[in-house]
Amino acid sequence: MLTRIIRHEWRSLTADATLAIVAAVFAGAVAYGVWTGTQWVSFQSTAIATATTEQSNRYRQLAGQLAQLASPGAAVSAFADPRDPANFGSRLGPRYAILPPAPLAALSVGQSDLLPYYFKVTTDARENLVSASEIENPSRLQAGRFDLSFVVIFLLPLLILAVSYNMLSAEREQGTLALALSQPLSAGRLVLGKVALRVLLLGAVVAAVSVIAVLGGGVNLAGPNALVQLLFWAIAVACYGAFWFALAVAVTSLGWPSTTNAAALAAAWLVLTVMLPALFNLAATTLFPVPSRVEMIQATREASDAASQQGSVALARYYEDHPELATGDAAQAMADASKVRVAIANDVEARVRPVVQRYESQIAAQQRLVDRLRFLSPAILMQNVLNDVSGTGTDRHQWFLSQVTAYHAQWREYFVRKIFARSKVTDLGEVPAFVFAEEPLAMVAGRIGVNVVALFVIAGGIGGAGWWRLRRYAVVA
Repeated sequence: MLTRIIRHEWRSLTADATLAIVAAVFAGAVAYGVWTGTQWVSFQSTAIATATTEQSNRYRQLAGQLAQLASPGAAVSAFADPRDPANFGSRLGPRYAILPPAPLAALSVGQSDLLPYYFKVTTDARENLVSASEIENPSRLQAGRFDLSFVVIFLLPLLILAVSYNMLSAEREQGTLALALSQPLSAGRLVLGKVALRVLLLGAVVAAVSVIAVLGGGVNLAGPNALVQLLFWAIAVACYGAFWFALAVAVTSLGWPSTTNAAALAAAWLVLTVMLPALFNLAATTLFPVPSRVEMIQATREASDAASQQGSVALARYYEDHPELATGDAAQAMADASKVRVAIANDVEARVRPVVQRYESQIAAQQRLVDRLRFLSPAILMQNVLNDVSGTGTDRHQWFLSQVTAYHAQWREYFVRKIFARSKVTDLGEVPAFVFAEEPLAMVAGRIGVNVVALFVIAGGIGGAGWWRLRRYAVVA
């Protein structure tokens, strides 16, 4: 009987051009979304390649200068001497800390267009390091990018609801439902057959278009864990689609007319994908307002000015905190511009730290609130999953920032010790280099698993309630 229902439904759907038109529009949206994501990854890769090339060329020149200065009688200005650790660590030899695009980054831009993906590490204060970013159109950043995750989160539900809102109501309005249910067939089994065909059709469309897009886009399937993450993507999309099919079944079970079903499902889509995320964001920013970035930059400038005016005091305070570095004549050390600069950078960090900590704590509080509320919106759950799979979410970026902070501390320690020991830079191979270490797959899978299981449980609960109500479905309005 189920096979007969599916065959009949197939003839009904193919007789109407709606499904073909909607599928064609969806395929075009998927192709454009993947193209947009690929362009963004290409832009990132070009910027990273440019930075890497600049660093390689600069270090090649520095190696040549060091070789020349090793010759007897060679001389160079003190301000341009690459052997001076103060010059090298701040101006001549900075290295880039880079967050490379993940293998599936083209599928979801996520937060990668908002968060910096490379830093030029120097001996300056950390706040000067992390506050530097590329100039971007703020209107474009606010609107976001039309990528594949946008298509999945916002357009896929509309496609599902467009072919599912009138599964029983249309037959009841045409007068054929009573005839169909006069057979040894329940309303629940009839809906099951209709849903099964729609799942197969839409699943085939989504799978075919996605495979073509993935193969033709910027997805690196040879990257580490790429196939596993692609499997996570497929499971998440399946659970997300199941939620919207379950919602359509639940609304169908209420026995409303087709127009009412369509209005109710459209309202549900609007609330769950647009309004709730916006309200959660508004609640987070209202309850935990973030200090102005301008305030942080201004505090950094004021701290730098104040520390520069009191360089000797700052140096003395630095010696108090690090007595093991206080060697040689104190008067000469006080006059040493390189040491004063180190002390100034240290003092700037101490002065700005309260503002930065307040900024970071408010951001963390906002994220915790949204994390608690995300189970009320499948769109937020799905966005978290797709960002994690694509490596474009805040969690991977925080993982990167922790490594940048550690590398900056290592960089400063290396050159500060040389400055205070009055030793010179002679071997570029000893200069600390940054190598990004990816998050463990188990950590990423844990975050993805929580969100996917939540989607599955919510879909099962709504779908189960709908099938239970179908036992009392009114054949005649």
